[in-house]
Amino acid sequence: MAEQMAEKRKNLKKVRTGVVVSDKMDKSISVLVVRKEMHPIYKKFFNRSKKYIAHDPENTCKEGDTVKIRECRKLSKTKSWYLIEIVERKK
Repeated sequence: MAEQMAEKRKNLKKVRTGVVVSDKMDKSISVLVVRKEMHPIYKKFFNRSKKYIAHDPENTCKEGDTVKIRECRKLSKTKSWYLIEIVERKK
C-alpha cells in the first residue's frame, strides 16, 4: 500500500524534455524546453520556450545534449528540477 502511494506521488511530478544550453555550473545544467502552443483566435501554432536549472550530480551532461528532467523539491534558490536521463548525446 505504501509503495502504491509513493508511486502515485512520483507520477504527479512534471517531466520535461529539452536541450542543455549551459553546463558551466558545478553539478547543474541549464535546459531549454520548447513547446508548441496554438493561438486561441487564429489557430496558428507558435513556439514558447523556457529555461530550467536542473541538478546533474555527476556532471555528465554537455552542451547540446537532449535530456529529460523531473520536478523535485527546491534544491537552491533557482534549482528545483533533477536530471533523469540523457536522451541523446550531441553529435
